Formats: sequence, structure tokens, C-alpha cells
Amino acid sequence: QVQLAESGGGLVQAGDSLRLSCAASGRTFNGYAMNWFRQAPGKDREFVAVIWSSGRTYYADSVEGRFSVSRDNAKNTGYLQMNSLKPEDTAVYYCAVSMGGWDLRPSGMLYWGKGTPVTVSS
Repeated sequence: QVQLAESGGGLVQAGDSLRLSCAASGRTFNGYAMNWFRQAPGKDREFVAVIWSSGRTYYADSVEGRFSVSRDNAKNTGYLQMNSLKPEDTAVYYCAVSMGGWDLRPSGMLYWGKGTPVTVSS
């Protein structure tokens, strides 16, 4: 069992930056892929970014070049650095862990955090 807790969300203006954290507990998450999803009001949860245990990363087209995902295995923590934020980035952001591979659907995740809200004003 892995417990995940996101933090770092808030209200910012367009063009600002935020860094989200995802702290894992219960088991080491070294062997898992750490994923970030988001869900805007009235919309489905969508994939944002992943960092595999190898350190390889992959991003949704909508955030490529603006967001950066990283992990610190010693701290059992993952991060999502979000730069040049846009109003359309407004959503609740969730971290989730998976066994890896290319199944980046929400159904492919093993454990989820409860989310942290991000609001970007124009």
C-alpha cells in the first residue's frame, strides 16, 4: 500500500509558476512510475506527465515545454514544476503511481492522492 499526498497548489496569475509536491508513504516508491493528472470542473481526468523509475519523462502536448516532472527517491517525493501557467491549466492536480509502461490512463494507476487545486486567473 502506498499513500500519496499532494501539496503546493494555490491561486496564481497567468504567467506565474507553481511547484507541486507528492509525498509517498507506506512503501518506497522507487520502483514505481510517478504520474500527474488533472481534472477541471466538468471534465474528465486527464494525463499531464509521468516520470518512470528510470528517470525518463513524458508529457501531454498541452504542457510540453512548460511543465517539468522530477522525483527524489531518497525523500520518497515527486514534483511537478509548472511554469508559464495559463487559465486553462486550472484544475485539481493529482499524483498517482503505476507499475510503469505506457498505460497512462487513470485506470492504469495503482494508488492516488487526494489532489491539490490550482487556479490560474487571467
